[in-house]
Amino acid sequence: MSATSSLDNQFDPTRLTRIILPKSGEPRDVRSLYIVENEQATPGRVTALSRTEAKIPAGTEISFETYFNAFPASYWRRWSQLSEVQLRVDLTGDARIDIYRSKIDGSRIAVTGGNVDVDSSGRGLAEFTVSLAPFEDGGWIWFDITCESETTIHSAGWYATRPAQGQVLCSEVQIWDATTNAYATLSAGEQLPPAEPRITVGIPTFNRPADAVAALEALSSDPEVDRVIDAVIMPDQGTKHPADEPGFPAVAEHYGQRLRIVPQGNLGGSGGYSRIMYEARDPQRGTDSPYILYMDDDIAIEPDSVLRALAASRYARNPMLVGGQMLNLQERSHLHTMGEVIDRSRFMWTAAPHTHYDHDFYRHPLRDRGTYGRNASGEHIDSKDLHRRIDVDYNGWWMCMIPRVVADTIGQPLPLFIKWDDGEFGLRARDHGFPTASWPGIAIWHMAWSDKDDAIDWQAYFHLRNRLIVAALQHEGSPNSIVASMAKATTKHLLCLEYSTVAIQNQAMKDFLAGPDHLFDILETALPRINKMRKNYSDAVVVPSAADLPPASGGPANLTRIPLSAGAKVKTLARALYNNAKPADARHHHAPQVNLPPIEARWFSLSRVDGATVTTADGRGVVYRKRDRGQMLALAKESAQLQREVARRFDELRTTYRAAHPYLTSREAWAQVFEPGSDLARSGAQVPGAPAQREPVRGETARGETARGESAQ
Repeated sequence: MSATSSLDNQFDPTRLTRIILPKSGEPRDVRSLYIVENEQATPGRVTALSRTEAKIPAGTEISFETYFNAFPASYWRRWSQLSEVQLRVDLTGDARIDIYRSKIDGSRIAVTGGNVDVDSSGRGLAEFTVSLAPFEDGGWIWFDITCESETTIHSAGWYATRPAQGQVLCSEVQIWDATTNAYATLSAGEQLPPAEPRITVGIPTFNRPADAVAALEALSSDPEVDRVIDAVIMPDQGTKHPADEPGFPAVAEHYGQRLRIVPQGNLGGSGGYSRIMYEARDPQRGTDSPYILYMDDDIAIEPDSVLRALAASRYARNPMLVGGQMLNLQERSHLHTMGEVIDRSRFMWTAAPHTHYDHDFYRHPLRDRGTYGRNASGEHIDSKDLHRRIDVDYNGWWMCMIPRVVADTIGQPLPLFIKWDDGEFGLRARDHGFPTASWPGIAIWHMAWSDKDDAIDWQAYFHLRNRLIVAALQHEGSPNSIVASMAKATTKHLLCLEYSTVAIQNQAMKDFLAGPDHLFDILETALPRINKMRKNYSDAVVVPSAADLPPASGGPANLTRIPLSAGAKVKTLARALYNNAKPADARHHHAPQVNLPPIEARWFSLSRVDGATVTTADGRGVVYRKRDRGQMLALAKESAQLQREVARRFDELRTTYRAAHPYLTSREAWAQVFEPGSDLARSGAQVPGAPAQREPVRGETARGETARGESAQ
C-alpha cells in the first residue's frame, strides 16, 4: 500500500484481468455488471474517465463485487498454475481499500485492507496478495473502496505473481514443427513451453455485414487487445459482404495484412469455423498463433474478455478450451447461460447443475444470497449458486479460445452445418485430455435462444440429425432414452400443429440412417432442401400480421388455461386426442379460431383448435397453423417407423460413424470442400476412415446412394 510507482496501463503478460468501467451513457442495469454504486444518482455516481479510469466522489463507497470485476477465484484455483494472485490499484486521493472473498454459498469474508499510502502529489499504488487456497469448490474475490476525498482510480487489475510456466500434457498430442515442416508427437507428462500471448481471431459471417464490421471495430478499439491479434480470419459465406459496408475500408486499413476475408459458399457455422481452423493451421499461409479464438458475427464484444481468455489459457495448468459465457443482447444485465452439459441419458444439451438460464444481475447481484423464484422445471433459482464453480462439457462458439495444440491433435470440426458442432468438439477434446471451462467474467452479448424459433423452424432438422450423429459418436449403452425423448417431442409437435417440424425431423432421421459418407455431399445442399420441404406446410409460412387474415372466430372455453395437476393434464390430453381424431372443420382453415402469442401456443391450447395463428418468437409476423388429421397420421406413422429403425440400428450406426470420424475431421477431407483438386484434397482417400476404406452402411452402396438407386440426399 506504499506510494510506489504507478501502473503502466500497457499490456502486461502477468495481468489476469483489468478492472473495467461501463461505457459512457450505459444505463444503470448494465452498469451493475461492472460496479455496485449508490442507488441515488448523486453524489455516489462513479464517472468513467475511460474504460479503465474512474473518478469517485468524496464520501462514497464503491464495490467491485460484480460480474465483470470480481475475480472468479475458484476457476483460477481449479484450472490454473497459480496459488496466489495480486490486486494492484493505482489511484490519486484519500481512500481505503478492503478485500473480501466469498464461499461456495455466497457468504462474505473479509480478507485484508488498509488506507492507501500516497506521495506528495496524492498518488499511490496499493498492492494486496491473496491466496487461492480456500477456493476449491467456489468463491470470488473483490475489493471495495471508501473515498474520504474525491478519488481517481487510474488503473486496477488482478495479476499473477510470476510469469506463465509450461503446460503439462494429459495425453499424447500433435504439434506442428516449423523446422521440419511436419507434426511431432509429445507424450502425456511432457511439458509444452510457455505460450506467447498471441491469437488468431476467427469470425465466420453470413449476410450480417454491419455486425461483422462492428465486431472488427470492437476488437481494434482497445490497443491492448489489438496488440495480441496476429490475424483475423473471416469466412464470408453470404451474398451481403462486409467489404461493401461503409466502415470496412477503415478497419481493413487498420488490420492490413492481418485481416483475411475468405469467400465461400454457405457451409453453416461448422463450415465457417472449420475454414478458420483450416486456414490458421495451413503450413504455408497459416499463422503460428498459439491460440485460435472463435467468435460469432452477431455478438456485442466486451474487448477485455479477449485478454482475460488469453490469460486464462496461458496460465492454465494443462492445455484447455476457455469459453466465454453468454449475456443476453436484448436484456444486457442478464447472464443467459453460465455453462452447459450433455444429459447423458437422453443425450441433450442442458444447463449445468446449479445453474439456470437468464440470471438478472441488476435485480440479483453477486451479493444476493436468497432464492428468487422457480425456473421452467419448477426448481428454485438460487443467487448464491453463482459463487459455486460450475463444470461444463463444452462451450458455445459464440466465444471460445482453442489452443492450437488441441486443433492439431483432435482435428477439424465435424461437417454438421450448424448445431452440435461445438458440443461434439468439446466432448472430443475432453476425450483427448483437454477440458473446457466456461469462465465467469469472460463474456459476450448474444441474442437469447428464447427469442428464436429454432426448435421448430428449419434449424429443427439440424438439431435432431446432429444430435443423433454426436450420440452415435459419444453415447454408450442403449438408445432407448434418446428415442423416447424423440417420441415425446414428436407428440408435442403434432399436438401443436407443427407439421413442418415433424416432416423435417423425419428427414433428419433418414439422413442420420444414411450414414456418414454423405455428410460432406449435403453440407451445402441440406438447407435449401429443407426449406423447400417446409413450403408445403402452412405452419412454416410467415404472414406479416394476423390482421392480414380474416378475424378470429373464437375457440373453446378456457383454451389457454394451464393444466397444473396430474388429473387436469390427463383430462386436457384426452380432449386433445379426441379433437385430433376428428376431421378438421375446413372453415377454420380460412379464418383462424384464435390468435395466440408464443407464450400461449402450447400443446393444451393448439391441440383443441382446427386453425390458429401463432406469433413468431421475434414478434415480426405470424404463422397460420391448420389441423389436418390425414397429414398428422401420416407424419406420426413415418416418425414412429423411423424412430424404431434408429433404435434397431443404433449399434451398427455407432460403429460406422466412429469408424468414419477420423476422416470427417481431417484437413484432407475438408480440403475437398475448400480446395478441391489440391494435393491435400487428393490425399483424402488415404486418411483412416475414408469411404474407400470402409464397408458402406447396410442398404447403401457409396457416397449416400441406397441400394434402390435413390439418393440419400
